[in-house]
Amino acid sequence: MKCDVVSSKPQTNRADTIVLFTSSLSKIQEKPLKDLDAASRGALSILVQSKEFSGKEGEFAQIVAPSGYAARRIIVAGLGESRKITADTIRRTFGLLSRNKGITSSTSVACSLGNHCTTDNIQAAVEGFLLGGHKILTWRSGEGAKNSSKTERLSFLLDGNRSPKKFAQAVGVGQITAEGQILVRELAATPSNDLTPRIYVDRITQLIKGHKIRMKVLDEIQIAQEKMGGLIGVAKGSVEPPRFVILEYNGAAASQKPIVLVGKGVTFDTGGISLKQAADMHEMKADMTGSAVVIATIIAASRLKLPLNIVTLTPLTENMPSGTATKPGDVLTMRNGMTVEIINTDAEGRLVLADALDYASKFKPQVVIDIATLTGAALFILGYAGAPVLGNNRQVMNRLRSAADATSERVWELPIWDDHRDQMKGSIADLVNSGGRAAGTIAATAFLENFVGDWPWAHVDIAYVDMEPKGRPYVPKGNTGIGLRLFVQMLRDWKKL
Repeated sequence: MKCDVVSSKPQTNRADTIVLFTSSLSKIQEKPLKDLDAASRGALSILVQSKEFSGKEGEFAQIVAPSGYAARRIIVAGLGESRKITADTIRRTFGLLSRNKGITSSTSVACSLGNHCTTDNIQAAVEGFLLGGHKILTWRSGEGAKNSSKTERLSFLLDGNRSPKKFAQAVGVGQITAEGQILVRELAATPSNDLTPRIYVDRITQLIKGHKIRMKVLDEIQIAQEKMGGLIGVAKGSVEPPRFVILEYNGAAASQKPIVLVGKGVTFDTGGISLKQAADMHEMKADMTGSAVVIATIIAASRLKLPLNIVTLTPLTENMPSGTATKPGDVLTMRNGMTVEIINTDAEGRLVLADALDYASKFKPQVVIDIATLTGAALFILGYAGAPVLGNNRQVMNRLRSAADATSERVWELPIWDDHRDQMKGSIADLVNSGGRAAGTIAATAFLENFVGDWPWAHVDIAYVDMEPKGRPYVPKGNTGIGLRLFVQMLRDWKKL
């Protein structure tokens, strides 16, 4: 879809549909709405007086063929109480607009944000529209494979007093960010038979074409040479060999230490010998969402030409039960030499992440942040509303929180206490990979902490926020792609630690 800004008045713009915006109202006061009311012979006043439209968030009023307007349809969109309007209000409203029948039947749509026309709001508007209207049609057939929306162009109208350059930049950032999140959704939704570790490597190779990103892939022989006992142990049960993918983007001087992003890439997780229950196991094709987030993030960073050096590390494997699978009670030797007794083979994500975190030290990073669908226990901390974050550096925690506030991809910090560290100590090995049900999310992070080098680190657990159970304005039911906007915002705001 083409997204742009144009200098034009609502009356003269020739888009199929014009959208105007208002906060809650009991009578029409703003000039654009007064003009529309006059052009429609009081039609808008009738809707307001009859309380059919009051400007509440998510309300829409439609006026067809008003006099003096080039467009054939005008939609007035409510934003709710003026004092409560934020960028996410705009994002939510545009998410709903993207599925409005008046919009989807229009080839071109032009929006006048009026008093709410800021760069942050326009970026949010583009994100909301693209994310809200996104549908995954790849595996459908016949009529179900066709996109029902006719919209090809989304424009933002600027009056003559505004410079279009900075607003055009905001549109570009919004489009790149939304397309990054859509990529995460599509990768996470891909059936595991279409995204085995080897197929995933081929897909990544295609995705980074045309971007200034270098790629290196370790195969099973090289993984063994690196002594990645965690990744090898998880992969043992599958006929599919593991892969370890390193992507590098250099947008700054070689002297700048890189930001390393680590993403869990378990392309299907049965739980291994500690087999999961059958209910909802089909969702375990998305246990590689962390890897999708970091891959889409580095591509977005390249498209945005961010002045940073970024490395992504993604260990890729299946976790399957078989005669060769790692068993409860087995002991694995990790890349850093520590030994781990396997208590539960379904606690596999921390094993592959541990080797990746240790490998990160090769890059002498300024910071390492990992993201993963790591623990079912996350559901009982924040539910579907936000992601737990943990780490060892106050500045990094603050930056994640600031990015969360800006994007409405919510995070909440949890502590790691010595109690949790003790929980992960082993009796016959250095560590256990599961400390039981108590404080599961924190204990898993305490395990990861053993593989962190002498650098700032944070862990983001997106289990459950990676899936939307019901559907929200710009997050349809299913895979959410959460984490991408959080990371991109953090990187756009990044200052050297």
